[in-house]
Amino acid sequence: MQDMPLKKRNEDKTKRRRLEINNRKTVETIIREHGFSDYRWIKSENIVVAHWVRFKCIFGCTSYGRKGTCPPQVPAVEECRAFFNDYSEAVILRFAHRVDRPEDRVDWSRGISEKLIALERQVFLNGFHKAFMLFMDECRMCSKCTGSREECVRKEVARPGPESLAVDVFSTVRSVGYPIEVLTDYGCEMNRYAFLMVE
Repeated sequence: MQDMPLKKRNEDKTKRRRLEINNRKTVETIIREHGFSDYRWIKSENIVVAHWVRFKCIFGCTSYGRKGTCPPQVPAVEECRAFFNDYSEAVILRFAHRVDRPEDRVDWSRGISEKLIALERQVFLNGFHKAFMLFMDECRMCSKCTGSREECVRKEVARPGPESLAVDVFSTVRSVGYPIEVLTDYGCEMNRYAFLMVE
């Protein structure tokens, strides 16, 4: 009789693990159907959230105060940390690309974001009600941002990038073996990363 509770707990744990594996397979199938092949899973507890990232947004980023999905239009760092704690896992999607001119990055980024939002929707429609995408770049869904969440004309598809939510992308992606370096000029290949939060 003393072993019954332990046995029951082990059975429940096995069932949860099977469900987790099946859920991963479902999400991975959807990812591949959307044309993405370079991705890795990460436990959300391993997503590094840091105050220094927010400071880099405030002091150094030209989008600060000009985008509805960038600081100061986003939650405080501690709220961002709490957001990631609401999930057990995430998928990191990698995009390696080189542009000839700096301005080419905008159209490339917008095209990827359109595909990412379609991916998020499909994952949601497959029963993952907490699916939420963090774009690989600042939101570029509109050619000109209103600079305000309240005045955003595409609220249903506007999403922040991971840095907007104080994610240390460098430490986080390196922890799963992905490459990332500071680029010294626009001729270098970019490694950009989107995060699909999923439960």
